Amino acid sequence: MLFVNTSWGKTMDILQREMDVAVIRRQVIANNIANADTPNFKRSVVDFESQLGRALASETPPPGLLEAKMTNKRDIPFYRSIDYRTVGPRRVLDYWSTSDNNGNNVDLEQEMMDGLNNQLEYQLMAQAVSSQFAQINLVLR
Repeated sequence: MLFVNTSWGKTMDILQREMDVAVIRRQVIANNIANADTPNFKRSVVDFESQLGRALASETPPPGLLEAKMTNKRDIPFYRSIDYRTVGPRRVLDYWSTSDNNGNNVDLEQEMMDGLNNQLEYQLMAQAVSSQFAQINLVLR
């Protein structure tokens, strides 16, 4: 691949990963809505952005960090960055909240808002991908 180690390639890879997570999130929200009346059902959420943010922030070491002298390949460095490509979505069950007397914690209004927010984010990312390719197309003309 031509653009793998460029900022454009990294941007496109992150957008693609975010769009994949949005599809998974849509499935989780649909499952939550489908089980809104199931006794003792616990809603799930998808956690990805916080882990991705941590990985991207770890690419630059904090200021004032001392350099570790590595004399053996088994030495542990003082600071280790996280490759953002190793971060994946996590499905997390919400055990702490309850909204119904039957132990179910699905709030339909919240799920509908989460679904709408997810759809808008997906459309925004699709527009960003389209814009990135439009810029490449403009350069190639």
